[in-house]
Amino acid sequence: MRVLRTTFLLTALTLVLITIGAYFGGRNGMTMALLFAAVGNAFAYFFSDKIALWSSGAQPVTREQLPRLYEVMERLAAKANLPVPRLYVVPEAAPNAFATGRNPSHASVAVTEGLLQLMNDDELEGVIAHELSHVRNYDILISSVAATIAGAITYLARMGFWFGGGGRDDDREGGGLAGILMLILAPFAAFLLQLGISRQREYSADATGARMVGQPYGLISALQKLGAYNKRIPTTTLTPTTSALCIVKPMFGSDTFSSLFSTHPPLEDRIAALREMSVVPQR
Repeated sequence: MRVLRTTFLLTALTLVLITIGAYFGGRNGMTMALLFAAVGNAFAYFFSDKIALWSSGAQPVTREQLPRLYEVMERLAAKANLPVPRLYVVPEAAPNAFATGRNPSHASVAVTEGLLQLMNDDELEGVIAHELSHVRNYDILISSVAATIAGAITYLARMGFWFGGGGRDDDREGGGLAGILMLILAPFAAFLLQLGISRQREYSADATGARMVGQPYGLISALQKLGAYNKRIPTTTLTPTTSALCIVKPMFGSDTFSSLFSTHPPLEDRIAALREMSVVPQR
């Protein structure tokens, strides 16, 4: 069901992109919109992981430096039949973690220093299982594609409005108002669709991670700690762009955004879903 929902949301994003191109530029606009999406997705496919790691200040670590982290990662990767991702640590007091990479063979997992200090072994296992689930489900690639299409929609809507296009008669009655509405509503629609993709992938990674470990209680405890500490410790290293990849939404200074516009589902909903699981250990 989640695969169908993701396919639907990605298709809807693409249709919004094509509609924007057609509105402002007719057939040529549609072609340009698809070209934007193709180029953007190719860039996201090959470079999104490097950008996320660089922008967060993540540093690679070896087994000798962090044997505890490597032991958990190697055990779970073997259990999930996945290559061991490259491991990074972010010099950040606020506890968090994220995974990035276009596929399991080119994946990286980064954790903050605060997370390593805060989590006990069961909680660390739950967090790592969650991030490995993102890798296994190709969530990072899906999120990158969604972000690229959403960005292309916003760009085309602005460029089309300010520079005009050949697909509509701008002088007809109501044309200016329609253009303004398109400029505002199209990026907003893309944003909401992108949130839908991001939120449902978090639920899926929670469930897959719990099955990978064989029980949900370590991840439940980890999410409770992460929620509490990220309300008290502002993030200084992770960026708003990287925050969409994190296991929980970081706090940036006086963060007052409503949960409606968060890239993550409410933690209480995620914990409730985990409590209701009848977990069958992964073979």
